[in-house]
Amino acid sequence: MNNHEKIDTQCMQETDAAHHLHPFADYRLKKEQTSRIMVRGEGAYLWDSEGNRLLDGMAGLWCTNVGYGRKSIADAVHGQMVQLPFYNTFFHTTHIPAIELAAKLVEISPPQFNHVFFAGSGSEGNDTVVRLVRHYWSKKGNPERQVIISRNNAYHGSTMAGASLGGWQSMHSQGGLPLPGIIHIGQPSYLEGGKGKTQEEFGLEAASWLEQKILDIGAENVAAFIGEPVQGAGGVIVPPVTYWPEIQRICDKYGILLIADEVICGFGRLGYWFGSEYFGIRPDLITFAKGVTSGYVPLGGVLVGDRIVSTLMEKGGEFNHGFTYSGHPIGCVAALENIRILEDEKIVERVHSDTGPYLQKKFEALAAHPLVGNAEAIGFLGGMNLVRQKGATIHDNVPFDAALQIGPTCRAHMIDCGVIMRAVAGDRLVMSPPLTLTHAEIDEMIKLIILGLDKTVEDLRQRKLL
Repeated sequence: MNNHEKIDTQCMQETDAAHHLHPFADYRLKKEQTSRIMVRGEGAYLWDSEGNRLLDGMAGLWCTNVGYGRKSIADAVHGQMVQLPFYNTFFHTTHIPAIELAAKLVEISPPQFNHVFFAGSGSEGNDTVVRLVRHYWSKKGNPERQVIISRNNAYHGSTMAGASLGGWQSMHSQGGLPLPGIIHIGQPSYLEGGKGKTQEEFGLEAASWLEQKILDIGAENVAAFIGEPVQGAGGVIVPPVTYWPEIQRICDKYGILLIADEVICGFGRLGYWFGSEYFGIRPDLITFAKGVTSGYVPLGGVLVGDRIVSTLMEKGGEFNHGFTYSGHPIGCVAALENIRILEDEKIVERVHSDTGPYLQKKFEALAAHPLVGNAEAIGFLGGMNLVRQKGATIHDNVPFDAALQIGPTCRAHMIDCGVIMRAVAGDRLVMSPPLTLTHAEIDEMIKLIILGLDKTVEDLRQRKLL
C-alpha cells in the first residue's frame, strides 16, 4: 500500500475482526469492538486509515525512541536482507551484525558488563534470566538458590516465565502461574502505601520488604531480585529516591543477584543509556528490548555481568538455552543504526538535560486540572491519576468507582483530541513519547492532553458522575 492508496477502513476492520486475535483482548467482545488501523508514521506522529493525525504519547508500546520514519534504519535492514537475511548463532557460528552489536552494547553499558546474550524480545530475555541465574548458582555449588523475588504489579513479559516474574494476578490466574520458585513483595508506590510517611521514609520501608522476604525464605535459597528501575506497564511507578540504594545494599549484604529489567527504561528514556544509571545501582543482569531498535525490528537480550560470566567460564558446561532468532542479523543492524542515531543526534543527552526536565515540569503541572489527583514524570515517562474529588493530600483524593472505567473513557477522549496515552488500573493514564520530541511538540502534547481531560469532565458531568 502506498500513501496515496484509498483504504476501505470498514473492510479492513471486518477482516481484522474475522481473523486476528489481538493481545490482551476479550474475545467475547471481538465483534463489538472495531480496530483503529494505523497506516503511516513520521517523527512523533501517526496517521490512521481515515486520515486522522495522532501525536503518539506512548511511542508505540514504550519503544519508538527515535520516532517513526527513519529511512536510515530501513536502508540498513534492506541492505542486510540482500546480503545475509538470516543465519543462526548456534554451534560456534556467528555473523558480523551480532558481533558488532554485542561490542556496541558493551561500550554503552555500565562497566560490569562485557557480554551479551541475544533474544527476540523482552519476554524471551526474562525467560533467559530465570534460566541463567539458576544455572549460575548451580555452577557455584549452590543449586538450592532457586527463588527469584519480584514485585506485585510488576510487568516482565507474557511468556510463562515472564508472566510469573510479573506481579499481575490477572495473568497468574491463567495458566497456573506463577511458576515455582518465583515470589513477590510489595511495590514502591508512594500513592498506594505511603500515607502518613515522607517519600524517603516510605522508600526505605518498601525496600525493607525485600530483606524481610529474604530472611523468611533463607538467604541460602534466594537467587535474585528483579525489578524495573521505574515500573512501566504497572502505571509508571517512580520509586522514592531512598528505594534503590537500599535495595542495592540488601542484595550486596546477602549476595543476591540484582536484575534490572530495562526493557522500557533503557536506551535513553530516563536520560541515561540505562535507567540503572539514573538510580546509581549496579545490576548483575540487564534485560533489554524495545528501545534497542526503537521497535523497528524485534530484538531483545540480556547484558550479563562479569560476576556471572567468570563463573560460567571457569566451571564450564553447556548452557542449554537459546532461540532460533538469537542475534538475528536484521535485528542487529537495525539496533546498530538506531544506536548511531541516538548517539549522533545526542538524544540521550537532550532527554537528560533539556527535553526531559521540560516535559517533567509541563506534565506535573497537569495536577492543577480538576480531574487530576496527582501527576509525576521522570525522563520521558509520566503517569497521572484521575479522581472524583481532590483531598488535602494525594492520599486523601476520592477515586471513581472502578466499575465506571473512567481511565479508558478518558483515553478515548484523548485519542479523539489527537493524542495517544494508555489507561492502566486505578484510572491512571500514562505516557511514554518518542525521545525526539521538541519543546514545541511537548507543548502540543500537553495542550491535547488538557483538551482530552476537559472533554472527559464534560462527558462525566453530562452523565452526572461529577
